This record gives sequence, structure tokens and C-alpha cells, in this order.
Amino acid sequence: MTADRPTGDSRAWRSALLARVVAEIEAEIRRAWERLLLALEVEPDSAEAVELAWLVAEDPAAYDWRTVDGALDRLSCPTCGSRLAQGPAACETCEFHHRMRFGAREVDRRHVPPGNEHALRVASAVTRTRHRYSARARVGYELTLPDLVAGALPTTRQAQAGKALINKLTDDECDRVVSFAQVEQLARGR
Repeated sequence: MTADRPTGDSRAWRSALLARVVAEIEAEIRRAWERLLLALEVEPDSAEAVELAWLVAEDPAAYDWRTVDGALDRLSCPTCGSRLAQGPAACETCEFHHRMRFGAREVDRRHVPPGNEHALRVASAVTRTRHRYSARARVGYELTLPDLVAGALPTTRQAQAGKALINKLTDDECDRVVSFAQVEQLARGR
């Protein structure tokens, strides 16, 4: 594992709510990885665990997305040295594994609308690798993430309306807003 600061560090997030939600998602990711290690009787932090993490990273379709993200979090990129899939956007190895993560399985949680798990997974990936995305993509996914964790799923119409408002903001405004109310206020009249 690399020495990078945890992605859930609250100093990095646009709001305390987002910091809490990211910490919750990262705890789920750690638990999913730990369950796989336990099921296969693999010692954490062992050479066998690293080998398993590479196997998961190379075949994400065989695992739930949280398990895949847990494996990626435990690997260093051989090209750039960052946590795998979280290195600079120019790192082809990180970019490859970042895209591969989307091949992992998604099973909707109980009592959420169909598609919520996919939306949660995409928003989580964008939020946890925010440097790979534009300011407009980051703000949309980051502001939506707490509602997705709570089980909501915006309609296509709601998502398109939110995107239309976000597209009226500057990159700097996108990076500063902490709520959709602020997005609406800034976009009003433009």
C-alpha cells in the first residue's frame, strides 16, 4: 500500500457531509476487502494479499465493485508509484485500472431504486479520484453522493436539470459550492 493520505480526509472535501459520506464508503470498501481475505484465509498485508489484490484488479468482473476498489487501494502503481488508479491522469497504468474498475459487479442494495448502486459506484469513483474529472463533473457527483448513499436516485430529468445549472457556473464556482441551493443561486439569471 502507498503512503498516500486517505481519500476520506475531511480537509479535502467540499463539505463535512461529503467527508462523512466518503469515510462511510471507504469503510464499506475496507470491509468488503477484509471479507474476501477472510473467506480465502489470506492474511492482511501479506505477500499473498498483494497477489490477490492484483488478481482482483486484473479481473474486476468477478467481484463486487467495493471489493475491487479495496484491492486497488492496496496496490501501488508500478508506473507512477501512486495508489493504483489514483495517480495522475497522464499515467496510463492508473488510467487503465481506473477504467477497468467499472467492469466490477454492481448489485443494488435492498430498498433502493434499481440503478442506485450504479449511480453510487460512479459518483464514488469520481469523488475518490476527483483529479481525473472536470470541475463540473466533480461538483455534480459530489453533491449527489450523500443522497445516493441514503438510497435516492435522481430521475433523468432531475439529473439533466442539475447539469444544466452546473454548466452555467465557472470552474472556480464549481469548486466552491457546497450545495445544490448554491448552484441554483449562482446560476440564476445566467
